[in-house]
Amino acid sequence: QEAAGDSSEVLDAQAGSVDEENGRQLGEIELQCGICTKWFTADTFGIDTTSCLPFMTNYSFHCNVCHHSGNTYFLRKQANLKEMCLSALANLTWQSRTQDEHPKTMFSKDKDIIPFIDKYWECMTTRQRPGKMTWPNNIVKTMCKERDVFLVKEHPDPGSKDPEEDYPKFGLLDQDLANIGPAYDNQKQNNAVSTSGSLNGKGGIAAGGSGKGRGAKRKQQDGGTTGTAKKTRSDPLFSAQRLPPHGYPLEHPFNKDGYRYILAEPDPHAPDPEKLELDCWAGKPIPGDLYRACLYERVLLALHDRAPQLKISDDRLTVIGEKGYSMVRASHGVRKGAWYFEISMDEMPPDTAARLGWSQPLGNLQAPLGYDKFSYSWRSKKGTKFHQSIGKHYSSGYGQGDILGFYISLPEDTETAKSLPDTYKDKALIKFKSYLYFEEKDFVDKAEKSLKQAPGSQIIFFKNGVSQGIAFKDIFEGVYFPAISLYKGCTVSINFGPYFKYPPRDITYRPMSDMGWGAVVEHTLADVLYHVETEVDGRRSPPWEP
Repeated sequence: QEAAGDSSEVLDAQAGSVDEENGRQLGEIELQCGICTKWFTADTFGIDTTSCLPFMTNYSFHCNVCHHSGNTYFLRKQANLKEMCLSALANLTWQSRTQDEHPKTMFSKDKDIIPFIDKYWECMTTRQRPGKMTWPNNIVKTMCKERDVFLVKEHPDPGSKDPEEDYPKFGLLDQDLANIGPAYDNQKQNNAVSTSGSLNGKGGIAAGGSGKGRGAKRKQQDGGTTGTAKKTRSDPLFSAQRLPPHGYPLEHPFNKDGYRYILAEPDPHAPDPEKLELDCWAGKPIPGDLYRACLYERVLLALHDRAPQLKISDDRLTVIGEKGYSMVRASHGVRKGAWYFEISMDEMPPDTAARLGWSQPLGNLQAPLGYDKFSYSWRSKKGTKFHQSIGKHYSSGYGQGDILGFYISLPEDTETAKSLPDTYKDKALIKFKSYLYFEEKDFVDKAEKSLKQAPGSQIIFFKNGVSQGIAFKDIFEGVYFPAISLYKGCTVSINFGPYFKYPPRDITYRPMSDMGWGAVVEHTLADVLYHVETEVDGRRSPPWEP
């Protein structure tokens, strides 16, 4: 199918282009010029789009400025299964973002992907629909094979209410839908480095994939890099492990049984970083100083630092309870200053309850918040406040529809406040599902004995914008994380800021969302100082030989 636009069109390519300044029209049928690489909406040139879909990649398009004839040129091509799956998941992702209250990033093979492709087959490819229904199995094989484009989740999480028949689920590795476009040969050769970066620093998603062509492969071999790339991809230390959209592997170890797990990534500041690519660590302990804690720049609910029975939404901002009290902490904590976040009580059926507030890292996940010395909570029933399992009257209760605010103020002059975060470089590294984690032992008894009060610290709770008064003051010194503990099947959503439904007006604070990049800066500084000390002292953790 070929379409040509008349050169006398009122809107030419310059006027109709969708550039970075004006923003892309995601969700609309857009075309990228194969010469100037600018994006245009299809209706700019009057192109027939009845057999097209948004986020399609199987076409060739030249705008009327670039094409030698002065007319627009558009040609649909036959799509392979990878291109069809990419387009289907992109459209499903966009629909969920614009229509669902809690957007999804993973979609069921049988309930979402196959029905979508079956419905829009003629719009997705020019080839005939197969007579035999073998293509559903083939698309599963394709998405399982193309792990550089697709995420795969074969089974629900432990304790999840998702039915097993909804699995396997698939999603896009790069959730930036603006990166999806056709694989033009000139783009692959000239723009391989300059194309917009994705979550993992790679170029935009192209249907054919950069470096897949015969010529590109030969160039890599001539440059002597192909062998190394293949070697490191199968190596357990492969430094380019790709993370899902919200920065954490879908399958991961949980913090439990006295151990905590911190996702690790290669430390770019480590001396001799090329040692990451050696095979000499096979069967040996991997030196921790080559890696660092992997942090996501957004504050979200932690997937690993929670009771496994709790169900976390795809956007990691909503949690659903299950059976008895259990807890989840946020991904980032604070050690000094004044901070604030909100929680909305979405659903609270009869006989359910919640205890919400702040917790240190050693707070028990299989218990209500406020159970031990490491956490402070506010209960929905009767508004009771809890610490060390001791409940005291504080305020009236709260329930479905309420918006709750949580404020903490920690002094700037404590030992914890003056300290940088732990680098974990002296901890053991373990491998789980192709990712590396620092493993840290919890010494709860020792930590309890070393707790000391932080004079001047305080916690205040708010209900629908109204302060309920100081709940706790002179709390124990430490790093505090927003925390949620739920009893049975109630649902709550958390808002880390920066915009709140009821922002406090009589106190000074920072939204918890500010801690995203703040933690990245603090951890980077701690890592760099560690390496400086290593160079001065000549120590290694653990000792190793080249």
